[in-house]
Amino acid sequence: MTIHLPNSAGELKAYEPRAEPLTFDTGAPLASRVVFSAAHVVADPLADTTPDSPAAVDWDATLAFRRHLWSHGLGVAEAMDTAQRGMGLDWAGAAELIRRSSAEAKSVGGRIAVGVGTDQIAPGASLDQVRGAYEEQLAVAEEAGAQVILMASRALAAAASGPEEYAEVYGHLLRQATEPVVLHWLGPMFDPALEGYWGSSDLDAATDTFVEIIKAHSDKVDGIKVSLLEAQREIDIRRRLPNGVRCYTGDDFNYPELIAGDDRGFSHALLGIFDPLGPLAAKAVRTLDTGDVQGFRELLDPTVELSRHLFQAPTRFYKTGVVFLAWLSGHQDHFAMVGGLQSARSLPHFARAYELADQLGLFPKPELAEARMKNLLALYGVTS
Repeated sequence: MTIHLPNSAGELKAYEPRAEPLTFDTGAPLASRVVFSAAHVVADPLADTTPDSPAAVDWDATLAFRRHLWSHGLGVAEAMDTAQRGMGLDWAGAAELIRRSSAEAKSVGGRIAVGVGTDQIAPGASLDQVRGAYEEQLAVAEEAGAQVILMASRALAAAASGPEEYAEVYGHLLRQATEPVVLHWLGPMFDPALEGYWGSSDLDAATDTFVEIIKAHSDKVDGIKVSLLEAQREIDIRRRLPNGVRCYTGDDFNYPELIAGDDRGFSHALLGIFDPLGPLAAKAVRTLDTGDVQGFRELLDPTVELSRHLFQAPTRFYKTGVVFLAWLSGHQDHFAMVGGLQSARSLPHFARAYELADQLGLFPKPELAEARMKNLLALYGVTS
């Protein structure tokens, strides 16, 4: 069966989908790396909402997707930017997501870490208000029994006048945290409001501040999540971490080499691309668990082209591609998104994502993915 897909030049090109998917066993727990998939939320397509309305979430489908990730041995990073925090999912929705997903994790024995931020307040808030907002969310996460990820804060970026105020706010929060947390550095390519985080737009200066905060509170830092899309900078930061503090790569461009590591260390993973790649990523890490670095790279390196496509600029709209692939894969019955974000990418972008994912064998039922892709093409007036 042939499908005609539009390319970036607006031309239709014939594509022959693969007939058989890859198969994945759930297998043993992952051993050599701690691996989290940041997970998307499934919108309620029947809710009468607008892009400015509070998110309407299909809780059954959302939790079912998390069970899918846990079944393959992955941890779930919950209520992060992949779940559209700050791009459709407000704090009230995120708090409910944290409570529900944490309870679900306990019921199935899944690992979960949840995002704690300040998105209940607007930029223009004082540093005291920023601290209070973080404290409110920290209490919700700890009450739910989840590991905490201290997310980068738009409000703190707007309120802080320099690195000293970042050190003061983070020091205050780390002293309060019951258990070691993950610190999160999200670059401005993911959220332009985070430009100049850690008190400087000079990444070398910002890195120094970040590392000094970690060193001052290393007993309260389980690890760091770095999402700057610069492999060498992540490696440099990783080598400066105190003993016992993990680096979780958030680099959706260079993750295979960073997870594989070198003779001076490696990164664990907390990645949005592992939402669509979950079973394949788990298989690759199990291969790495045996010491087979080449086999790991042979499985994961071919996925980078898809990841770079989904995360192309404007990078913050990668969530659209992630949910698109979940729909094609049969994890949800529709391609509606919180905040109407399904409109954030073009038809040629979707077509290329479908082609790359199909070539990797990611679709459990290729015929379903093909039928849904054809339905989308028809919606855009492509019927050939």
